Amino acid sequence: MSYQTAKRRAVMGGGLATAIAGIGGKTGRATESNPIRIGVLNDQSGSYAALTGPGSVVAARMAIEDAGRSVLGRPVELLVADHQNKADIGATIAREWADQANVGLIIDIGHSAVALAVQEIVREKSRIAIYTSVGTTRITEESCTPNGFSWCYDAYALATGLTAALSQRGLKTWFFVVTDYSFGRSLEDEMRAAVARTGGSVVGAVRHPEHASDFSSYMLQAIESKPQALGLLNSGEDMVNALKQALEFGFPGQIAAPLVFITDVHAIGLSSAQGLTFVTAFYWDRTEETRRFGQRFFAVQNAMPSMAQAAVYSGVSHYLKSVAAAGTTANDAVLAKMRALPVNDFYARNAWLRADGRLMHDLYLVQVKSPSASKRPWDYYDVLATISAEQAFRKPSESRCPLLRT
Repeated sequence: MSYQTAKRRAVMGGGLATAIAGIGGKTGRATESNPIRIGVLNDQSGSYAALTGPGSVVAARMAIEDAGRSVLGRPVELLVADHQNKADIGATIAREWADQANVGLIIDIGHSAVALAVQEIVREKSRIAIYTSVGTTRITEESCTPNGFSWCYDAYALATGLTAALSQRGLKTWFFVVTDYSFGRSLEDEMRAAVARTGGSVVGAVRHPEHASDFSSYMLQAIESKPQALGLLNSGEDMVNALKQALEFGFPGQIAAPLVFITDVHAIGLSSAQGLTFVTAFYWDRTEETRRFGQRFFAVQNAMPSMAQAAVYSGVSHYLKSVAAAGTTANDAVLAKMRALPVNDFYARNAWLRADGRLMHDLYLVQVKSPSASKRPWDYYDVLATISAEQAFRKPSESRCPLLRT
């Protein structure tokens, strides 16, 4: 994708000037009088658009508005681009944002392969990336960098919380349906390890391409293997389609999906999704603060925020607070403040950034309500337990990130 194409896809709203206004070719080095630019890079129209997409733009805009639309006397501007779930397109946009538009923060991403490409660019270009919907553990392990932060979940946390909960119910044998790209493979590795830690076993697994529509052969294999639990190790429309077909084929055991967004539950409907148990980083109806944010978001988007979209608000807010505290947009100074300041907002309480880029915050074990238990629109979850950051995320001693060794 060319930079001109990325510019045409920029989004303006809520009184903000577009971040590409006045940009023609290279703009040169940023100065303290230039706008502060943030880029939302995600899937704007494909299979992950409902859980990130335009809703993440709404969340970023809300955070900018709540910061007063300016920091250090400089306007805050927003760029938006669609990476189409392709690593090469995402990398091109990220590089051109860094080189030509002086974007200091790239946020969301929403696709593990794209995120790994962006991680190398922010390392090389001394920019900052916040990943709010990326599951591969490589972001905070083998590919860790001081410039990249994982703000929401990862495959380890999703797998550990889910398998522990289902193991306590006596479910020990699993069959996996896995999306065949970096996130799915990472999640499969973590699920296998988590199942082994609980004394269970994996009796079979199949991999499918992204954006699959026909899961019938996979469901037949799962049923023939007679597991107690079917693990849908995919996300977005893939997870929704796999779940629907598992129900159509009458899978007799527990259906579990480590990565579920509230937008997925809305698409499936409570009659089909009821009983699903999984781990989430955010639920709009958990506290008074989350409800206020959810209602503000709903007024604009006509949907409640997913955990990824809530994390976008939190990440943008923390970045802007860190710029204000640093008194500059210089990368090293902002990074130091991001690590020094706690994250205290509706999304996370007393959270902090570990050296590997992991935001250490609580997660929540939830279960989808039955239709009769839901009292109003988007009243979808029962919160079963709080999982502390120390329980949820991999211990530093077990990490493969060299930044935790220094």
